[in-house]
Amino acid sequence: MSKNSKSPSEKEDLEWSEVAQLGLRYARIPLALLCVEAFYWFLTQPSDTLAPLQVTEAWLWNAMTNFLYSDGEYVASSLSMHNGWMTRIDFVHVDFPGNYDTVGLYVSDECAGVHEMIFLSTLVVMTEGVPQKLKIRSIIVMCSIIYVLNIMRLVMFFPIAVNDCTANPNQAECLSGMWNFHSAVYEWGFLLVLVTMWVVWFWKVGGPARTLDASAAGDDKWRLKFRNVWAPKQYYLLAGAVLLLIFAAHNVTSNEEAMAAKETLDFCYFSELVTSECGQAQNRWNDAIGYAWSLSALGLLILGTTSVVIQRPDENGDWPEKPERQKQVELSESTEHTPTSRHSKKKSGSWKKNSEEE
Repeated sequence: MSKNSKSPSEKEDLEWSEVAQLGLRYARIPLALLCVEAFYWFLTQPSDTLAPLQVTEAWLWNAMTNFLYSDGEYVASSLSMHNGWMTRIDFVHVDFPGNYDTVGLYVSDECAGVHEMIFLSTLVVMTEGVPQKLKIRSIIVMCSIIYVLNIMRLVMFFPIAVNDCTANPNQAECLSGMWNFHSAVYEWGFLLVLVTMWVVWFWKVGGPARTLDASAAGDDKWRLKFRNVWAPKQYYLLAGAVLLLIFAAHNVTSNEEAMAAKETLDFCYFSELVTSECGQAQNRWNDAIGYAWSLSALGLLILGTTSVVIQRPDENGDWPEKPERQKQVELSESTEHTPTSRHSKKKSGSWKKNSEEE
């Protein structure tokens, strides 16, 4: 037996590098979810980061609650300001506890449903073997379903509160059912819905067979390249990213409210004051910094995803764009293997020998 030959047991053993590659292959989905969770946490550190979406959901929540549960005598809910945005909802009923017979709620960042949309979108994007266009269409449909389900969840608060407070009027405990429903849906309900939606989608698009085919195709099934061809929509995205970065810088350098809060905060530090005004200034300045970081993160994310394109090989295994050196090598190889005629070959040997061979 030669020295280079290996026994069957040695051939079946995996090297540590191969073990690491397999680990990364099967751990990429939880790793991607962790990265997305970290980015979402960073993005929503300041309050009302998703304010435009929060305002639209609060408006729909209020409109549907009044449409379903109001009568001629009273309105079921009213919409008002919270932290400068129309995101506060006040439920109204004679059996609610308190002097004003109201229950105040508001649509926060977490209540907007974006967290769930990002979670499900990450699962879809990380699924192997599914065409990119099908993934995009699926994400749009799934996020729309999540948005509708979230509005339905919010609309359920009023009848639950009214039902419990009618049985136990003007008592703070009558609202516990509404809070328990909110906690159950927030902690477990949406998670079950998201996983179920992904599993159904995975089987619907033929996920098992596609994943096996993608695994058998090897590691060279896609690559990242800097974009060489730019369309107008890419330029619009770049302009939007630059505007986000400009707004981020403006929020901590030229925003009047933020600058006033900074001045108040500097005076409080200098005078060693601890007052409610100093606390409000601290919160306002923290929000200004948080908004700046969030806008910067969004701008950089758009800038990065726009500048990079995902390339996939065609049916023949060729990449859309080959490096110049590879083209030259292939050209030289094709020239070397080009068949030539018998008369073009240069004869070797003596004249007499060649004539005898002919």
